[in-house]
Amino acid sequence: MCVYLVVAYALSRTRLFIPLTRASIRWPHRIACYLIFSAFCIMGTLLGLPVVSGNAIANTPAIGAVLGGLLGGPVVGLAVGITGGLHRYTLGGSFGLAASIDIVMQGLAGGLTHRYLIKRGKTRLLFSPLLAGGLTFVTILIELGIDLALSRPFAEALDIVTLIALPELIANSAGAAVFVKILLDRRDSIDRQSRAFSAKALEIAAHVDGVLRDGFDQENSMRVARIIYEQTGVGAVAITDREKILAFIGIGADHHLTGTPIASQHTLHAISCNEVIFADGNEVPFQCSLSPHCKLGSSLVIPLVGENRQVIGTIKLYEPKTRIFSTINRTLGEGIAKLLSSQILDGRYERQKSLLLESELKLLHAQVNPHFLFNTLNTIIAITHDDPAKARSLLSDLAVFLRKNLKRPTEDVVLSEEIEHTKAYLGIQLARFEDRLSVEIDIPEPLLGVHVPAFTLQPLVENAIKHGTGQMIRVGRICIRAHQDGQAIFLVVEDNAGLYDPQPGGGGLGMNIVDRRIKNRYGESFGVTMACERQVSTRATVRIPMEALT
Repeated sequence: MCVYLVVAYALSRTRLFIPLTRASIRWPHRIACYLIFSAFCIMGTLLGLPVVSGNAIANTPAIGAVLGGLLGGPVVGLAVGITGGLHRYTLGGSFGLAASIDIVMQGLAGGLTHRYLIKRGKTRLLFSPLLAGGLTFVTILIELGIDLALSRPFAEALDIVTLIALPELIANSAGAAVFVKILLDRRDSIDRQSRAFSAKALEIAAHVDGVLRDGFDQENSMRVARIIYEQTGVGAVAITDREKILAFIGIGADHHLTGTPIASQHTLHAISCNEVIFADGNEVPFQCSLSPHCKLGSSLVIPLVGENRQVIGTIKLYEPKTRIFSTINRTLGEGIAKLLSSQILDGRYERQKSLLLESELKLLHAQVNPHFLFNTLNTIIAITHDDPAKARSLLSDLAVFLRKNLKRPTEDVVLSEEIEHTKAYLGIQLARFEDRLSVEIDIPEPLLGVHVPAFTLQPLVENAIKHGTGQMIRVGRICIRAHQDGQAIFLVVEDNAGLYDPQPGGGGLGMNIVDRRIKNRYGESFGVTMACERQVSTRATVRIPMEALT
């Protein structure tokens, strides 16, 4: 029994036993359960003690048969019992037939117990050492009865059963209980390691979240390296790009200097081949490339992967010569590398998207529609002789509009400035359309000091005139309103044309840029929404989070 349990304990330290730490439901696990417990069933027979007078064997195959059924179910239990029974039958002896039937019965008893507990939702009891020991005890009693019933001569069978009854009851029952306890310890060990890994991974993810989105540079890399160093407890952490060290913290920081070129051949190989390199100092030699006196003895180099699977750098974990890498830190290191790679990609994508939008906005700033400018200048020429004061006012509006278009900030302005810019544009349009356009502005006083993204209103007003009131014969009306609703501010531009085309491209470049800027900055729930009642009105509504603007 000692040999049997020592083998079981040794195997429980391997991945072979992992399927046994849970109730086997999937067929791959059931097959593994069958193979393992069949082997233990046969081993229990082979390790038994012969009872010479009747060529019987005092043995422990019941442990493998009962546990095979208890953890694998009726089919597995029956299969293990048949396999172990056939093996015992081939050994012969006066107890050969009875013993083979015993083993089949024990496997089936374990399987039926498995089914009973599963149906009643008592899966946890499958791993109860007390249940395993008790069930095995009962099946050994049944085994002894079968032996007496089938073995002949009866007197000899009775002598043998009397001799082996107590040792088999004790050895098998205690062995089954200890076997299940070994499985429980293995499962607890896996769970503890998993919990430790998950907790550490989540903590690191929470600390480094978003850091590299701000840029893959020395400052941000050092912040990330420090977090990983403190959370993993490794000897040192380094982060590099493709050419130089961006960050290093831990043992060897005196000669692994940030900003210096990469000297490690392992790192260069990881970058060029996109491979994880684990130099443990034994199978793969490790020697610091910068100092022969460096105390670091092993390293794990993991590529950071960007677009098109191109390596953009590495993260490196080191341990000193006095310590070896733990499996959890190796696995964690690869997980961290994937996390950081995703952050770098996300950051680059966000910056590219922001740059694109800012470029479009600057283009919009600088872009003055030649048709609009010529119409404005022609209007000024036409009224210069008849109404010089109005011409001067119109020139002033044009100057204000052009100056703000070219020199306004691209981020935020107070709403009053946005209204001023819009009024300068409307002043020009009112001069052009004279009695064919009216404007109403209704902005509550408290909202005039609220910050809004620059160039939010004017493109919407321009869109309303160009694609709305400018196409009308009757008098056009533009209404500009603002109100607060909960934690959001709403800016509304409404015309009385009702000519908005909801088809792609029907909104105008300026309006589309306004919508994309706001969504990119605050999320998809914000931006520009359009509502149109045909031939009656078109309303553009801008929704911006209030807390982001105050």
